[in-house]
Amino acid sequence: MTSPVRYRVEGDIAVISTDNPPVNALGHAVRSGLLDAMERASTDTTVRAIVVACEGRTFFAGADIREFGKPAQSPSLPEVLNAIEASAKPVVAALHGTALGGGLETALACHYRVALSGSKVGLPEVNLGLIPGAGGTVRLPRLIGVERALAIMTGGRPVAAAEALADGILDSVVDAASATVAGCEFARHVIDTGMPVRPVRAIETGLAAARADASLIDQQRELVRSRARGAVAPLVCVDAVAAAVEMPFDEAMAEARRLFVELVAGDQSRALRHVFMAERAVGKVPGASAEPGIDIQSVGVVGGGTMGAGITVAMLNAGLTVHMLERDEQSADRGRAAVDRTLESSVKRGRLSAAAKQDLLLSRYSVGTDYSELASCDLVIEAVFEDMAVKQAVFRELDAVCRADVILATNTSYLDINEIAAATNRPGSVIGLHFFSPAHVMKLLEIVVAGQTNADVVASCFALGRKIGKVAVRAGVCDGFIGNRILARYKLCAEYIMMDGASPYDIDAALLEFGYPMGVFAVGDLAGLDIGWAARKRRAPTRDPRERYVSVADQVCERGWYGQKTGTGFYLHEGARPQPNPEVTAIIEAERERLGITPQAFTNQQIVDRYLAAMINEAANVVQEGIALRPLDVDITSIYGYGFPRWRGGPMQYADTIGLDRVLADIRRFAEQDDYFWQPSELLIELVEKRQNFASMNG
Repeated sequence: MTSPVRYRVEGDIAVISTDNPPVNALGHAVRSGLLDAMERASTDTTVRAIVVACEGRTFFAGADIREFGKPAQSPSLPEVLNAIEASAKPVVAALHGTALGGGLETALACHYRVALSGSKVGLPEVNLGLIPGAGGTVRLPRLIGVERALAIMTGGRPVAAAEALADGILDSVVDAASATVAGCEFARHVIDTGMPVRPVRAIETGLAAARADASLIDQQRELVRSRARGAVAPLVCVDAVAAAVEMPFDEAMAEARRLFVELVAGDQSRALRHVFMAERAVGKVPGASAEPGIDIQSVGVVGGGTMGAGITVAMLNAGLTVHMLERDEQSADRGRAAVDRTLESSVKRGRLSAAAKQDLLLSRYSVGTDYSELASCDLVIEAVFEDMAVKQAVFRELDAVCRADVILATNTSYLDINEIAAATNRPGSVIGLHFFSPAHVMKLLEIVVAGQTNADVVASCFALGRKIGKVAVRAGVCDGFIGNRILARYKLCAEYIMMDGASPYDIDAALLEFGYPMGVFAVGDLAGLDIGWAARKRRAPTRDPRERYVSVADQVCERGWYGQKTGTGFYLHEGARPQPNPEVTAIIEAERERLGITPQAFTNQQIVDRYLAAMINEAANVVQEGIALRPLDVDITSIYGYGFPRWRGGPMQYADTIGLDRVLADIRRFAEQDDYFWQPSELLIELVEKRQNFASMNG
C-alpha cells in the first residue's frame, strides 16, 4: 500500500507532506510514514531543516477515531512526536485549515509553528470524553501558561490563528496561498539566521506561575468543576496539567498517557464517541440521500411571533433572503421589531456588527401582509398559532399563490402534517420543519416527513439544515414527532413522581445532579406553561380513563401563572434566581389529600431511575413505530433539543450503558403500582430476550 506520507528535499529543506483525506487523520499509516520520513531527514546530510505539512483542506485534524477501543498499533502518536521533538535539525510545522487534537500536538512537538491566517488550532478531546493523549497537556502549558492552556483544553473550542499567535502557540501567521510554501520560507529564515532547535520540553516559563503558587491548580480545578456538570474529562485534564507542573517532563508524559488510556475505556468517552459518530450518521436517511430538488436561497416566513422571528434570524444569519408575512400592518410592525431585537442582541454580544445588522435588514429582509408577496420564494415556513384550522387556512393561501416547485413547510410542534398537507393540491411539497426555541440559537431541527412528501423535498431540507448550521433529524408523523412525544411521556412521569411524594424542586435537583442544565419544571416555566396546557386540553377528549390525571399544572395555569413570561409558575421569577413557589407546594399537598395519596420519600437516584425509564421506554416505541429511524436519532434529538447530558450519550446510549435488562426490570417493578402507565415496549422486551442493545440497530 502506498504511504500517505511523502518525502522530498528542496535545496537543504526536507518537506514531509501528508495526504490522507478527508481530514489527514493520524491513523497508523500516517504515523508510520511520519516516523520513517523523520528518520530519513535526520540521516540526510544535505538537509538543514524540516517542514511538516499536509495536503488537502487541512493540517492534521486529529487522531483516527476509528482506532479507539482497538489494539494499539506501533508506532503510537507519542512515539512519533517524541522523535520529531528530538530531531537535531529544526522542524517547522506548516498549518492550514484546522490543527486539532493530535494535529496541534504534532505541531507542538515541532520546534516552530507557522500558520495561514484562516487557520484554527485546539485541543478539543474533552468533547470525546478524553484528554490530549500525545503530550498536549504537558507541552501546551509550557508555552502559554497553566490557566490559558486549561481554558483551551477544558473549553474544547478551536482558537483562531491570530489569537493563537498572541497566546504564543504559533510563531508566525501569514497570508499565503500555500502553507507548505509558507513553512519552507520560515524554515529558510531559521537556517539563514541561525535560529536554534527549540523543543517545547525545554521551555518551562509557562509553568513558573503554578510552581510559585501551589493554590493555582486547586483554583483551576474548582473553576473547571463548576462548569463540567458531571463530565469527567475536564477534571482529569486538570490532573494531567498538575502532573506537568509537578513532575519531570517524561514522568508527566507517562502520567498523561495513563490518564488518557483510562478515559478511553470509560463510559463517558464511549458515550461521547457515540454522539460524535451519531452526529455524522443522523443525516444519512432515506430521502435525504436523493438529489435536492431546489437550492433554497429565498425563504418566506408566515408569522412574526417569537418562533417566526427566530426562524427569520436563523435564515438571515446563513445568508438567505427572507420575506416575513403577517396578517395586518400592526402585526407586521411587531414582527419587524421582534427580528430587530433578536439581531440587536447579537450586536450586543459582539457576534454581529451594527453595520452588518443594518445590511441584513435593508438588503435581505422584508415584511408584508399580502400572500402574493411569497410567490417567488423557494421555501415558505408557516409559524402561526398551533391550531389545525388556522394552519390549514394558511396552507390553502400558500397553495394558491406559490410557484409549482416551492417547498411548503410547517413549524408545528405536535399537529398532524398529513392533515395540513391535505389542505393543498401538492402534498408532495409539504414537510415539517420543527425548529426549537429560540430558533436562531437551538441547534436541533426535526425534519418531519409526511406520508406523501417527495424525496427531493426531504433532500432539499436536509441541505438547508446544513446551510443554516442545524443538526437535522428525520422524524415521522405522530403527535409530537420524536422529541415532544417522548417529552410528554417523561413529563407525565415527573408529575406522577411529584404526586407520589417528591416536590418539583426535588425532581429538578435530581435532574441537575444527573447532568441536565435545567430541571423539567424549570424548563416548563422557561418555555411557557400555557403551551403544555393547550396541548393537554386538545388531547383531553381522547385521554384514556385508565390514565392517572394530574391537575396541578392545570391549576397553576388557571391562576394565570405561565412561568417566566408572567413572573410566576412552578417557580417565582422575581429575583436574580428562580425560587420555589410555596403556593404550588400548597396545591400539590391539597391534591394529594384529595386523592388519598400518602407521600413517600424519593432519593435522587430513584427519581432519575423512574424519569429515565419512562423516557427510554417511550423512545423504544418511537423507534419501533419508525417515527425515529434509529436509536441514534433519538439520542441526537434528546441532546440537541432537550438538554440530555451529552457526556451520557443520549437516552438510548445511556440505556445500553446501564443495561436494557435493568431498564426492563425497573419498568416491570414500577408496573406493580401502575400497570397502565408502565407498559414495557415490545422492542425493549425483544432486545432483552435476544441479548442485544439499541446500538445494534444503528447500522
